[in-house]
Amino acid sequence: MFGGQAVIVNGYKCIGHSLCAEVCPVGAITMVLASPSMGSDMPQLTPEFETSVPNMYIVGELGGLALIKNAINQGRDCVDTITAKMPSLRKGTTAPDVLDLLIVGAGPGGISASLRAIERKLKYLTVDEGEMGGTVSKYPRQKLVLTSPVELPIYGKFKKTELSKEDLLAVWAEILKKVEFKFSTGEKVSDIKRGEDGIFTITTAKAQHRALAVILALGKGGSPRKLGVKGEGLDKVMYRLIEADHYVNKNILVVGGGDSAIEAAMGLAHQVGNKVTLSYRKEAFTRLKDRNEKRVQENAGTGKLKIVFNSMPAEFREKSVMLEVNGTVEEIPNDFVWIFAGGEPPTAFLKKIGVQVGLRDTTAESSTEAKVMAHAAH
Repeated sequence: MFGGQAVIVNGYKCIGHSLCAEVCPVGAITMVLASPSMGSDMPQLTPEFETSVPNMYIVGELGGLALIKNAINQGRDCVDTITAKMPSLRKGTTAPDVLDLLIVGAGPGGISASLRAIERKLKYLTVDEGEMGGTVSKYPRQKLVLTSPVELPIYGKFKKTELSKEDLLAVWAEILKKVEFKFSTGEKVSDIKRGEDGIFTITTAKAQHRALAVILALGKGGSPRKLGVKGEGLDKVMYRLIEADHYVNKNILVVGGGDSAIEAAMGLAHQVGNKVTLSYRKEAFTRLKDRNEKRVQENAGTGKLKIVFNSMPAEFREKSVMLEVNGTVEEIPNDFVWIFAGGEPPTAFLKKIGVQVGLRDTTAESSTEAKVMAHAAH
């Protein structure tokens, strides 16, 4: 409670599930259907998850339904659709370098699609700019990620009805040891073009791939915007803070002037022994929520947090950061850096590659999906 008002704390831990309403001991949560106006700027998809670009599909959160079980089901079903079309897609294609399927993203939808592609004996490759597991791997410890039965290709139905982040990652690791998972990391896709022959050319940071079909399992968060500063590739430089209590007795730099940066800096400053510096390139904060504006000033007043305006990192080093302040570079001790410089949402990328984007009634779609899943469970 803040000022007599109930506010959301640790919203990132929400799993978005009606189970919360069922188990709430005081009946404080009510599930309601939103109006069709709640539809967002979403990719236009057929019931088979195909975009306006023939043989290019979208599964998972980017398609509008965020739950992990939806991504798993969609990835699996989408590959079945592609497999049925494969004989006609392969006609006249003799080039040995052309894949049947390229999957972009190695989160729940991408992994499910990959495993189904193995089952269906498709020639496929899965690429991701980050690690296997996607957003799930970045969730807080023990976050509940599945609350109802779901069937994963090759593995079958999960024995437990409730799975934590660690449970799901362990299952994936177990399966991927047994199969030949064709996965390439560090491959951020910059462009996808469909040729007159129907073959896609997918350009990534590392290579070009050609494929007859493409599944985009990108998630919705987009890619964090990087600063382009020397040393930014060091492991200690991060773009998302999950659990502040993992970090104690450290010298920390937070870069940014928005609410995410402020909240991260304050969370880290409250951990034992941390010395937190907040670097912002402008001379004052201009776009903060009132509550954050007050709290950051309070934190700065107590000495928990040092705010450096008109500053930018010039270089990240193993044990320090070169920080440019008002044109002068100074070296400060440093163990970890968090950068909050905004992100590159996937919507712009979808438009660039020709996918039609517009308003959709995601509430109705979610209701239909829930009914289908409930029927399947029985």
